[in-house]
Amino acid sequence: MDQTLHQLGELLLGSVPTVILMTLLYALYTTIVHQPLRRVLEERRGKTEGAVEKSKADIAAADARTSEYEQKLREARAAVYRAQEAKRQAAQQARGNAVAAARAKAQAQIQAAKVDIEHDRAAAEKGLQGEAAALAQEIVRRVLQPAGAGR
Repeated sequence: MDQTLHQLGELLLGSVPTVILMTLLYALYTTIVHQPLRRVLEERRGKTEGAVEKSKADIAAADARTSEYEQKLREARAAVYRAQEAKRQAAQQARGNAVAAARAKAQAQIQAAKVDIEHDRAAAEKGLQGEAAALAQEIVRRVLQPAGAGR
């Protein structure tokens, strides 16, 4: 058993430089390769995710601008419709006023014509009464005149 322990001790003693070399190799690998590689990968992931986040933000901003543009467009259309409706109502009001004024003028002309017609009727009636009276006197004179005197 002594011999086995002795061989085991020699084996351990022979493996010390290998363990030291492996530990040194692992430390150098971690320092020289692994850490810079991990930093590069993290930076790359950050840039990729940053680009994705930036594109998402750009899309959201574009959507916001689009909805803002659409809202302004709806407001402008509504303003145009309100202005058109106001103009239409003003034109309708002006047309109504013109019709009312024309009716009033026509009524005034009708009343004036009625007054003129009434004056003409009264004048004609007076004229006819005067003529009727003159004709009645002429008829009475001829009827009362002796029979042979007028021929």
